[in-house]
Amino acid sequence: MPCSPTKTEEKTVSCTVRVNTILRSMWVKILVSLCLLASVRADKKLSSHATILADNSANLAFDLYHNMAKEKDMENILISPVVVASSLGVVALGGKASTASQVKTVLSGNKVKDENLHSGLAELLSEVNDPKERNVTWKISNRLYGPSSVSFSEDFVKNSKKHYNYEHAKINFRDKKSAIKAINEWASKSTDGKLPEVTKDVEKTDGAMIINAIFYKPHWDESFHHQMVDKRAFLVHRSYTLSVPMMHRTGIYGFYDDSANKFLILDMPLAHKKSSVMFIMPYHVESLERLEKMLTRKQLDIWQSKMEQKAVAVSLPKVSMEVSHNLQKHLGELGVTEAVDKTKADLSNISGKKDLYLANVFHASAFEWDIAGNPPDTSIFGTDKVKNPKLFYADHPFLFLVKDKNTSTILFIGRLVRPKGDKMRDEL
Repeated sequence: MPCSPTKTEEKTVSCTVRVNTILRSMWVKILVSLCLLASVRADKKLSSHATILADNSANLAFDLYHNMAKEKDMENILISPVVVASSLGVVALGGKASTASQVKTVLSGNKVKDENLHSGLAELLSEVNDPKERNVTWKISNRLYGPSSVSFSEDFVKNSKKHYNYEHAKINFRDKKSAIKAINEWASKSTDGKLPEVTKDVEKTDGAMIINAIFYKPHWDESFHHQMVDKRAFLVHRSYTLSVPMMHRTGIYGFYDDSANKFLILDMPLAHKKSSVMFIMPYHVESLERLEKMLTRKQLDIWQSKMEQKAVAVSLPKVSMEVSHNLQKHLGELGVTEAVDKTKADLSNISGKKDLYLANVFHASAFEWDIAGNPPDTSIFGTDKVKNPKLFYADHPFLFLVKDKNTSTILFIGRLVRPKGDKMRDEL
């Protein structure tokens, strides 16, 4: 006959059951919370005002690029439209009356309430610049320099730091050589030495100066193999060739062959697939002017709609490029006419006086892409998936765009005309 449990044993069993019930309940709550957090992150959307500003930053990208591409003797171009937009936000913050309203019009900020303009731009930049979400290295340092006579308003300093992470400094151009050295040293330090020089000279030294110092290095969704890199010829033009490191791999990518216009378009996802790099290249070596005239937001959408996932054998230059542009003139030509005019500018929110104009806007970027990325999917090799791949052999000038998928923001737009490399001797 079995023994009956004692009262003590009954209490122990009862306590154990209650504890287990409580623990299960706690774990359920924790798991539910984690799931909710994950779903919130996955479904995260920009606010309506940030969405408007994101949409217009794409228009700004093409307008600014086309304006710059007209400039003679300019080879490589590299701009980050979202960083340019944030710099315009700083100008709007410092401006009054028509000076500020012009900047807002260029940003399409006239569709956004004043109190939402700066928070919207800050939200947009924060979203696309999240290194964990996008697995990129993206350092953005911004500084507003003023003449040694200026006194910065406390409100302006506080708000430009809050929304745009801007630093502020005075600079004495009476010793121009030392001033330029100080600017370049700050940019180099801000980018861990990746951007050693913003400028060799500054023409206008009597106003405010904005400097963006940027270092961007993405990681591919599938890496290139370190042994698949060799020296190849890159044709800057038909009579000038450079020896550059080229990296090679075959994979499944977005691809479109525009045979009517004789362009190839390739879309390669970056790690986490939150963004991608789109390359647009003419069939043969030619000036990029014909392609650039076609490059509009509408045309880009058409190309994207026609892309298919195909096996592509890709050869790309292993790129390290440093490019610096003074955008002051170009922004003036896009409609920011008052802020850049010494006789008309009202930037009195910066100092409390109408004693400043936008004399320089240096937008300097160091940009790298190399073999680094996630481990490749090796299961496709030796299968029909990569049989008879299309060829994308980037051995002559091309355009490229880095595009964020969630916000459709263009993070970078540029062209590579002259990569770093040694001139190759002409062969008979």
